[in-house]
Amino acid sequence: MERLAVPPSRAPKRALPASACDCHTHVFGSAEDYPVAATSGYPLPDADAGKHRQMLAETGLSRAVLVQPAPYGDNCRAMTDAITEAPDMLRGIGTAFAGASRAQLLDLREAGVVGLRFVHLQLPEGRTRFAGAAGLDDLWALAPAMAEVGLHAQLWCDAATFAAHRQELGRLGFPIVLEHMARFDMEEGVKGAAFQTVLAALAADEIWVKLALCRASQQFPDYPDARPFHDALLGANPAMLLWASDWPHVRLVETRPDVGHLLDLFAQWANEDDALIRQILVDNPGALYGFEPARLS
Repeated sequence: MERLAVPPSRAPKRALPASACDCHTHVFGSAEDYPVAATSGYPLPDADAGKHRQMLAETGLSRAVLVQPAPYGDNCRAMTDAITEAPDMLRGIGTAFAGASRAQLLDLREAGVVGLRFVHLQLPEGRTRFAGAAGLDDLWALAPAMAEVGLHAQLWCDAATFAAHRQELGRLGFPIVLEHMARFDMEEGVKGAAFQTVLAALAADEIWVKLALCRASQQFPDYPDARPFHDALLGANPAMLLWASDWPHVRLVETRPDVGHLLDLFAQWANEDDALIRQILVDNPGALYGFEPARLS
């Protein structure tokens, strides 16, 4: 099946600090070399490891975190092969299911995978995850081995789901990362109970949160309705925030953002504060994902 073309990205208007990291990206290998394990709910993009590195070069990003797409299930080879090609600049967030052995998790860790992704969303027909994704039940089963091996958990869930499981997650003994600005409820607003729980956990250093605008708002391309939530996250604890583009933006064909524009928005919403921008783009991902100390600009 023909892959969906992904347009090139432009450089942001302001130069990025050395070692800037995009903390949420994906790669999709060729169908022949990397067959999918589950039926995909979207057309697969033409976004292999080479095109991923091209995007980083186009935008001035130096590092990236690859996140396992659901169609590949727990076969993380497309991601780990990409990391092997550029081990200093890439880290991975993989997928594993209940029953995976400690040895399997250790193999992932040694291949550059530093965390596992778990999904719990309110989807049609009462489903809570996409085909090929791991869920919270997998997290609870794998948590002891994850702690031993040194893997953290990344959650794609609504803020309300996090709020319901906050105490249980806090007892796991490893970092918890919430994707896509914690999937707040736009109608409830910043004062909504679930988002306030996210802010409290963030302020207490209990969680990390990824700032990914294109999944938080439908108001393409500038996402103004997400600004109050973004401001609240920045105000709560910038030391636990990560910036993310979500390239190559699956499911967003007509509203696909440009990575350079997303970086411009981030700089504007960070009030062009050099120290804050460097903290979120460089220092925070360096600490969480285990990159070598950043070079000075």
